[in-house]
Amino acid sequence: MSKRDYYEVLGVSKNADEKDIKKAYRREAMKHHPDRNPDDPAAEGKFKEATEAYDVLMDGRKRAAYDQYGHAGVDQSMGGGFGGENFSDIFGDVFGDIFGGGGGRGRGGPQRGSDLRYTLDISLENAVKGTTVEIRVPSLASCDVCDGSGAKPGTSSTTCGTCGGAGQVRMQQGFFQVQQTCPACRGRGKTITDPCGSCRGQGRVEKTKTLSVKVPPGVDTGDRIRLSGEGEAGPEGGPPGDLFVQMSVRQHPIFERDGKNLYCEVPITFADAALGGDLDVPTLDGRVKLKIPPETQTGKLFRLRSKGVKPVRGGGVGDLLCRVVVETPVKLNKEQKALLEELRSTLGEGGKSQSPRQTSWFEGVKNFFDELKP
Repeated sequence: MSKRDYYEVLGVSKNADEKDIKKAYRREAMKHHPDRNPDDPAAEGKFKEATEAYDVLMDGRKRAAYDQYGHAGVDQSMGGGFGGENFSDIFGDVFGDIFGGGGGRGRGGPQRGSDLRYTLDISLENAVKGTTVEIRVPSLASCDVCDGSGAKPGTSSTTCGTCGGAGQVRMQQGFFQVQQTCPACRGRGKTITDPCGSCRGQGRVEKTKTLSVKVPPGVDTGDRIRLSGEGEAGPEGGPPGDLFVQMSVRQHPIFERDGKNLYCEVPITFADAALGGDLDVPTLDGRVKLKIPPETQTGKLFRLRSKGVKPVRGGGVGDLLCRVVVETPVKLNKEQKALLEELRSTLGEGGKSQSPRQTSWFEGVKNFFDELKP
């Protein structure tokens, strides 16, 4: 049976570069991998076909011969071909990020410990002004008895006999090989025959440490403070990770924050709205006087300059915006009701000039229904 064109097998053009060829092979190999298609006898053949095409097209010499002579230029019987190429090298080159990289690569230095995250719940006042708080963080710390080695004091670990210290072993799966973490040493490259009694050979123990965290002024929910070296200790004496303290600002009963500005609602009486007056308004720095002009309508915003938040990343201080809400009086006595009835009757004499918004609204309603008439 004649072989298919290698470019057709991978679905690439004849001028495809190495990046496109590698991407195409990854797609085809994952699609037809025998382990993913145990009930499809043809899958292994397609996988081998894609691997063969990849091997030729990724080799400049073989590709040139194939482009000139076709399959005859790389066929084993004609002196070309794979010549005992190892498919595991091809597979490892393309999927090294999945199976831990290609063979022959030595182990790096000590592994760094994991980073930790701690959510700090703080009040709006502390977020705006800054504070210092103590937190208790459970973590894995280096064992003091064995100094993180995992071996009993006076003894030491030995090179793993299974992986030879590499931390990984090659496993045969069908006609190719993949690298896996060594099952004997679990990737450490060393074995401990006499483990430390305190950490049981792990080199780390669970501890809860108390840390002082300085919260700068102006932080907001989602901001993070990084404490270098306060994460988990690395295995086998490796460097520790970092601790990230994430801010969560509690909801305030009076103020609402939006960036560097603060907002609040200020209830005022009907009399103050109509006649005007002075009100004591709370801020995060104390009380201030807010002058309410006569004829103030509900919803009007008053801006108090520089009474907001100074952003943690710099910039000017925000403002406090007070939205007044006219409150309707409740639980009126007979005298108060009588006075309001008298006021209502006199307000009617003023006409449009005393209730401009109400008059405008009713005129708009009237025009709306007039336009609906045929």
